[in-house]
Amino acid sequence: MGDEEGPRCIVSDPAHPHNVSRRDNYKVKHNCFSCGKNDVSWELRGFTDNFHYYCTICDVEFHRRCLQIPSKMIHPYHPQHPLTFTFVSYETKIIVDVNYGDFCTFLCRSGLNMPEYLQTIGSKSNIIFDKCTLCGNVLSEWFYRCSICNFFLDFRCARNFPPLTIQNPRRHHHSLALFRRPVSFPCDACGLINLLDPSYACHQCDYMVHKSCVDLPRVIKITRHPHRLSHTPHLPTKVSLCRVCYKHVDIKYGQYSCTHEGCTYVVHSKCATHRKIWNWGELEWAPEEPDETEAIAPFKKVGDGLIQHFCHHLHILKLEKYDRVRDSAKQCQACMRPISSQDFYNCMECDFFLHEVCANLPRKLEHALHHHPLFVDPYPLYAHDCGNLACSVCFRKSSGLMYRCREEECVGYEQFQLDLNCVLVPEYFTHKSHAEHHVFISPSYSEENEALCQGCKKRVYNYHLHCSLCEFVLCYECATIPNEIHYKFDEHSLTLSYGESGVDDKYWCEVCEKGLDPTEWFYINKESCTTIHHKCLFGDSGYMKPGHIFDYCGNKVEVVGNGSSSRPICLTCQYHCPHHVCFKVCMIDGTEIYFCAFSCIRL
Repeated sequence: MGDEEGPRCIVSDPAHPHNVSRRDNYKVKHNCFSCGKNDVSWELRGFTDNFHYYCTICDVEFHRRCLQIPSKMIHPYHPQHPLTFTFVSYETKIIVDVNYGDFCTFLCRSGLNMPEYLQTIGSKSNIIFDKCTLCGNVLSEWFYRCSICNFFLDFRCARNFPPLTIQNPRRHHHSLALFRRPVSFPCDACGLINLLDPSYACHQCDYMVHKSCVDLPRVIKITRHPHRLSHTPHLPTKVSLCRVCYKHVDIKYGQYSCTHEGCTYVVHSKCATHRKIWNWGELEWAPEEPDETEAIAPFKKVGDGLIQHFCHHLHILKLEKYDRVRDSAKQCQACMRPISSQDFYNCMECDFFLHEVCANLPRKLEHALHHHPLFVDPYPLYAHDCGNLACSVCFRKSSGLMYRCREEECVGYEQFQLDLNCVLVPEYFTHKSHAEHHVFISPSYSEENEALCQGCKKRVYNYHLHCSLCEFVLCYECATIPNEIHYKFDEHSLTLSYGESGVDDKYWCEVCEKGLDPTEWFYINKESCTTIHHKCLFGDSGYMKPGHIFDYCGNKVEVVGNGSSSRPICLTCQYHCPHHVCFKVCMIDGTEIYFCAFSCIRL
């Protein structure tokens, strides 16, 4: 009997596939069943073709690569006839049955034109080869076909070999039989229709399930909810929205729900097990995690309004009420934003400040933006490397605290890390730039789901916020821009404008002294008639603090304050550094050079 995991003999019955065994030497003893040849040309052999495969039951041999892309096969979706690997030129209508060697030679040598030697052995056909019979997708020039039945399979469907029956499935008490045609009604386990996912049925129970849903875990834990979730075939009560995609939940089909009393948290099966949502942990027999509330507390109370915080444990911090008096020197050491309009903690012995909100964030955090727990480290090992200053979500460089993932797959150069400004963005809320609908953290992070951010008008390929009712999309860099901010010594704060329509007046940016498009996001103070590009206000160093030193291409770069009247000149752009900080590098000869932004640093 064959095993689903190893290579299988393509001659054997799909219901009872045979294993093939490896034999040393790339040459087969007799001719390869797939391509009909004994040897393999050196161009196609590769460094790993030092063996071939043999089926002892069928007494047939295969080159390694011919078994990967066989010229003919018996497929579960069409077991009555063999399928042949085929090329068709849509310009000349010439159709050719080819083997793996022809396929590779075509790709390597012939570009987009059909090779002449294939034209000589091909024949014209009046058959329209337009769509895959199984999934309905448009066929490429290479596909599998049955010349008797005009049955066609594209590459993706042809390489999908589902077993005809599944014995003893984990989630059902009867065996399941394969549907040999796409099923256009919902899967009972996830509630979705997916023509590309093979479907299985239990006729005794009138139960249908996708192959990918057969082994859905019973109990899981996701970082978006504090409790475990259990998969149930249907929900007893009416629930409105999935708490991941915020779309309607159909209670007739399987979903994940919280079993804690009084908790109505529900998630679609596919949303809960999305690769960016779930950590692949099955918890059905695992004990509950201990309560870590005290262990992950960020500070200890040492008096009335006095705390000892873990990131500044040598001194005592005192809670100060916001008294509407601004001080540009006061900067929260966690989020790197100014201390303004909020209560904050002040060190009683030095100039260390924390917003009260930032001080209350736990040391360990489960956040919707990552499928593993995150830990805040006030003294990270790689904090002085320029490449480790950027948040993985908004890509903004910061001297502040970062939450980092400690799982092996997320550690290293590509370590996932999250700054506090992104941490504080709610999971589901109304953004002022799109007040008519709620936005939520989208679980779709792939190039197939790219969208245009409505703030910066750039393509979004990764983490973003998405409207639950329309196509509005916002990247995290735009979502974390402050709604209000004070500029210099103005009495009134600047307010973020999300674009104005029908404005005839010409706006000018006070920082760069260039024109400002009023349809784009910008800061405005109507009392003092001040308008500023939001990028001019922050630059790419708006979240760096004076005194921070980091390595850049082997050089020590120091972040220095830039508040004096004699601002240094940037070595790269040759302009006076305009922002509240700039970057200083001491050269070997003792001279000091300055750069106004990360984008200007050239060393």
